[in-house]
Amino acid sequence: MQVLVNLILAFVWAFLNNDLTPVTFAVGYVLGFVLLFLLRRFLPAPFYGRRIVALVVLIGIFLKELILSNIDVIKHVAKPQQAFTPGIVALPIHLRSPREITTLANLISLTPGTLSVDVSVDNSTLYIHVLDISAAEEVSDDIKNTFEKRIREVTR
Repeated sequence: MQVLVNLILAFVWAFLNNDLTPVTFAVGYVLGFVLLFLLRRFLPAPFYGRRIVALVVLIGIFLKELILSNIDVIKHVAKPQQAFTPGIVALPIHLRSPREITTLANLISLTPGTLSVDVSVDNSTLYIHVLDISAAEEVSDDIKNTFEKRIREVTR
């Protein structure tokens, strides 16, 4: 809702300046953002700027994990005689909504070396196929401490 109000304020700013360029719109958006921040105690919902920062952090973490997992998969492919055992890991999750669980499953599937396979009926466990089952504990901790934690920060 606050994003919509901010967009409306940006359009009003652009119309009042009689200049519908992207720069004027951006200035109006920033001014609307500051205005909403100053009036945040009078708004019914928490200020949305915190979620935007959390979303940017989540995207940064995903990009970092994407690069690191690509490097790891390249190492496995470059050394074909290296022994590794693929397998399925049950990851207990503490996400509530289907949107949160789907986001986590998609982020896991988009990183090479892992693939979301299924979600339990009660939505408390996510089953993940990993490239090397011996690193399952490390993968589980990594997912819980990066993706799951950041998804909760964005959505709650």
